This record gives sequence, C-alpha cells and structure tokens, in this order.
Amino acid sequence: MTATERRTALSLASIFGVRMVGLFMLLPVIALYAEVLKAYTPFLAGLAAGIHGLSQGLLQIPMGALSDRIGRKPVIIGGLLVFALGSLVAALADDLWWVIIGRFIQGAGAVASAMMALAADLTREEHRMKVMAVIGMSIGMSVSLGLVLGPVVYAALGGPGIFAITAVLALVGVLIAWLWVPEPVSQHFHPDAEVELGWLRAALMHPQLLRLDAGILILHMIFTASFLMLPYVLRDDLGLGEGRHWLVYLPILLVSMAAIVPLLIVAERRRLLKQSLVGAVLVLGVASLGLGVWHVSLVGVVALLWLFFAAFNLLEASLPSLVAKYAPVAHKGTAMGAFSSAQFLGIFLGGLLAGSLHARYGLAAVFEANGLLAGIWLLLAVTMRQPAYLSSRLLRVSVPDREAATELARRLHAVPGVAEAVVIAADGVAYLKVDNDTVDEAALAAFASD
Repeated sequence: MTATERRTALSLASIFGVRMVGLFMLLPVIALYAEVLKAYTPFLAGLAAGIHGLSQGLLQIPMGALSDRIGRKPVIIGGLLVFALGSLVAALADDLWWVIIGRFIQGAGAVASAMMALAADLTREEHRMKVMAVIGMSIGMSVSLGLVLGPVVYAALGGPGIFAITAVLALVGVLIAWLWVPEPVSQHFHPDAEVELGWLRAALMHPQLLRLDAGILILHMIFTASFLMLPYVLRDDLGLGEGRHWLVYLPILLVSMAAIVPLLIVAERRRLLKQSLVGAVLVLGVASLGLGVWHVSLVGVVALLWLFFAAFNLLEASLPSLVAKYAPVAHKGTAMGAFSSAQFLGIFLGGLLAGSLHARYGLAAVFEANGLLAGIWLLLAVTMRQPAYLSSRLLRVSVPDREAATELARRLHAVPGVAEAVVIAADGVAYLKVDNDTVDEAALAAFASD
C-alpha cells in the first residue's frame, strides 16, 4: 500500500476504535447504573441499553447517502459531534429517561457508512480489502477492550464518568478525522462499499442474504440481552463487586479469541463455513440455556461464558465473509449495508427483550429466550444453501462506453475461474468473483489497464 493508503487504514481504524470503546464500556454496567437513576424499571434499563441501535440502524444508510452529496468528512465529523452530544446528555442525567434520550442521540451519529465510503475513495481497488480488514480488526479489539474496561471505570467514576470519557473519545475522533485522515482527491459511488438504494429491496428479498441478516440480528439480540443480565449474575449470584467483573471477562475473551483463529482458517480452507456456522449457533444456544440454569455456579458460568464468547466471536467473524460470498459482485456494498442495519436493530431488540422478560419473569427467562432465539437461527442456518467459495476482485480496466463495458464483462466471464464479472465504464473498474484455485491469473492480468 502507499503511504496514503496506510494512513487511511490507521486513521479510520482509530476513529472506529475510539467510538466503539466508548459504546462498549457501558454495556457490561448499564443495567447496574440504571438502578441508581430516577424512573428506573428493568424495561427502561433494557431500552437504555439498546436504543442507540435503533437510531443507528435507521440512519446509517441515509447518512451514507448524505455523504455522497455533501462530502465524507463533514458527515463523519458531524456524526462524531452528535455522538459526543448524546454522551454529554447522558453524563449529566440523573433520570433514566434522559439517559435513554442521550443514548438515542449517540446512535444518531451514525458514521459507519460514510467512513467505509471514504475508505473506498482513498484506496486503490487492489488494496481496499486490506484497509477494510484493518478497520475490522480495530472494531473487534475495541469491543473487547470496552467490555473489560467498563467495569473498572464504572467502579472508579460511575456511569457519568463512562459517558464523559465516551464524549472525550468522540472529540478525539473528530481531531483524527480533521487532522489525520487524508483528503480524497475525488469521491464517487463504490458498489463494493456503499449502498445502492435501487438494489436495497432486492438485497432484503434475497433468500440467502436474508438468512444472514436474520442471523446477525439474532446474534446481537442475544449478545445485548446477555450483557444486561451478566452483571446481575456476577454481582448477586457469584458475589463479585462491579470493579472485579473484568477478572472474569478478560481471560475468557482472550482464550476464546485465540481459539477461533484456527477454526476460521480450517473452515475457509476446507470449505466448511456453513458447517462451522451451524455448529457455532448450536453452541451459542446451549451456552445461553446453560446460563439460565447454572448461573449460581462460578465454574459453570466461566465454562459457559467461554463457550458463549467462542461461538460469538466465530459468528461475528464469519458472517460478513458469508455475505460477501452470497452477494452479487456488483452489489456487495448494498448487501453489507442491509446486514449492518440488521445488526444495529438487533442491539435495540435485544435490550427490549431483556428488559421486558427480566421485569416479568426474572433473569433466567432472558437466557432461556436467548436459547430459543438461537434455535430459530439454527433452523435458518441448516436450510441455508452452501456458499460458493469465491473471492471478490477489483480490476482496473479501460473502456470508452457502456457497450464496450458489456463486451469486456462477457470476455472476463469467459476466463477460466471467473464466476461473475461486471464492468462499470464510468469507474473504469471490473468487479469479479473468482475461484482462487482455478483462475487464470495471466489471462486476467492481460485485461488490466496500466
């Protein structure tokens, strides 16, 4: 990669990172913090935990479209300022309703789509996946760091302290966007990274993509609902003070993340992604049901949480890969946009589910409902079609008009190992899906422009 592409990867990953750390520091303690606020009910605690997912899920696609009109950086900086404002509203609140309002404002600062579009503007096609991978790794690391730091910061500074730190981190993100993120020479629509509104309905009707959208929604329902209950398990059933919850989370997260790396490699190389998905969903369901039964045993909780996090991390890493495999090559950005929106809505619904069930039936009912949700997902996963093991490629080409682009796409499709080929004349880019084991690399290279 060029120096600009490396700077793009690191700066955008940093913005994602500081934003996600702030969000996920709150998740493992928000149920406990809500108890000390006015107007507390278990349902409102669940609403406070998930409401940012509603606003983010509804606004991320419109914010991406807005960035096409007014520019990427203005949308990113504006979204981070909105996120900081929501954090300050929640930090100053002594009433749970104001925390809910602050959390909704946080989610309204939805910048993910604009940041992905900016990453596409600033990188060449052959290096774009590397940049996206760096951003993805930063998100995963930030989520884990937030879950571990949250209980420690809460014990020292309380809920207002977490919200204040979150606001400061958002302002750090503004500085990074302003001073460090490169300025794009030009911006245009990228089908592999942005949502094409005209194809969104088709993405939502695609039977395989719809299964994956439902899967990520259920996964984040279960994740959010679980983290609303786990603080009660650790504090009330196992006698661990809030400041010591990280002693449980940290080793489990580290060991579970280390365990999934070889599983992912084996699943990809041996073409067992569907089987690994089905197995992970089954393990997630078993762990959730187990937590509903054995939440008073430290050994049981630790063992079940290890299974839970191992399954969660495997699913979180493999689902986007499956979306890329099932999505038509020229519409991957749209498929990923719908997938991300489903993820955010899952956070919202998970908070509502946990709040409602906890209020009426108690803590165990939430874990049992999570197990039931995993069972529904298992049926969807089992009936999913085996994915084609193809890789996405972008090839810089030179074509004068649409007719020439159509002809070039036909010729590219005839190359051994090329399963799909779409050429966009205006962009001078060929979007391909290829079988890496059989593709004729020399024949492809002959079509590339200098």
